[in-house]
Amino acid sequence: MKSKAKRKLFINNMITYGVVIAAYIIMQALIGAGQVSSLMKGLLVPFCIYVIMAVSLNLTVGILGELSLGHAGFMCVGAFAGALFSKCMKGVIDPTLGMVIAILIGAVAAALFGILIGIPVLRLRGDYLAIVTLAFGEIIKNLVNAVYLGRDASGFKLSFKDSMSLKLEEGGEVLIKGAQGITGTPQAATFTIGVILVLITLFIVMNLINSRTGRAIMAIRDNRIAAESIGINITKYKLLAFSVSAGLAGVAGVLYAHNLTTLTALPKNFGYNMSIMILVYVVLGGIGSIRGSIIATVILYLLPELLRGLSNYRMLMYAIVLILAMLFNSAPQLVAFRQRVAGKLKHKDNPAKEAI
Repeated sequence: MKSKAKRKLFINNMITYGVVIAAYIIMQALIGAGQVSSLMKGLLVPFCIYVIMAVSLNLTVGILGELSLGHAGFMCVGAFAGALFSKCMKGVIDPTLGMVIAILIGAVAAALFGILIGIPVLRLRGDYLAIVTLAFGEIIKNLVNAVYLGRDASGFKLSFKDSMSLKLEEGGEVLIKGAQGITGTPQAATFTIGVILVLITLFIVMNLINSRTGRAIMAIRDNRIAAESIGINITKYKLLAFSVSAGLAGVAGVLYAHNLTTLTALPKNFGYNMSIMILVYVVLGGIGSIRGSIIATVILYLLPELLRGLSNYRMLMYAIVLILAMLFNSAPQLVAFRQRVAGKLKHKDNPAKEAI
């Protein structure tokens, strides 16, 4: 029975990987045939960024069972840490190699912030946790907007006033220009790199979920008191899940930074709306469903572009689709209908077992 469960789990994971790989192969074939518009090509890397964000947030919301509204803040930390490294190393090392190192730096920086924030924050629950994580995301964004960082022969210089107060020597360079952000980051992000990072993210998250650690995390989600009574270290496992989720958001941030030439911490980039948008992807894809997060992210991110021809009615149609999707996932009658359909399909696939 145990081997049968493992086999089913393996097949389920392979289907998830297969969906991503098949989508990549199909898109590459269409690009090679010249059937993909320049607009769609520009959306390929963002698809990967938001899939990573949704899958990583699902680890916190769906598997850990905690509501986080500051996920964009971790993305911001990773983006600026990775972009700063690439800016400093520009012309010194190969851009692709530099991006790989930047990804590691961004992931570590975001994970460290996840640990620092998680130690006090994860003691809270429900709405209080959501409010504090929301505050963290806004603080990070505003802090980055106030930072001026320069480099000259004497080393790095930091100021929270303006670039003139850095007092750089001749030949010095301003790396972070406050609200103007970082300019001149190498555009090393590609669709191929994005898909590889999506697969790595899926590998990390799905293996974590199906491990002993993942089962401990889900036990805490289902019943904290019962989990603590059997000796599960609540703080350790919650902090582990939260920091892994933050680190993967940092990876998405590095990919985001290397898809642009100018990186700024504007509200539309790393603000509250970004965190809510990612949360919508997770909820509509199914809380705890990794494959659902991928599908919901691609569809909902692509939908506004497909509806662009409707002009003023575009966002109205988008809102209607969101409402219908929410009803399909949550309305008791529709949930019961889906279960009946699934039961009938299962009966058709294995009639002999049903007869027994």
